Amino acid sequence: MDNKLLEILVCPLCKGPLHYKKAVLELICKPCRLAFPVRDDIPVMLEDEARRLPGEEEV
Repeated sequence: MDNKLLEILVCPLCKGPLHYKKAVLELICKPCRLAFPVRDDIPVMLEDEARRLPGEEEV
């Protein structure tokens, strides 16, 4: 994942910052508790494709 791209990407819902979890290839939005997948180095920024983070999962 390109660092310059990470600097400009924001959550499509709340426009907040995203945190990249390289180990699981996801971009995490802490306020929305959503994990957006990264496939072939391309972030999939669709709400329908995002995984809801359970309350006990650390973000």
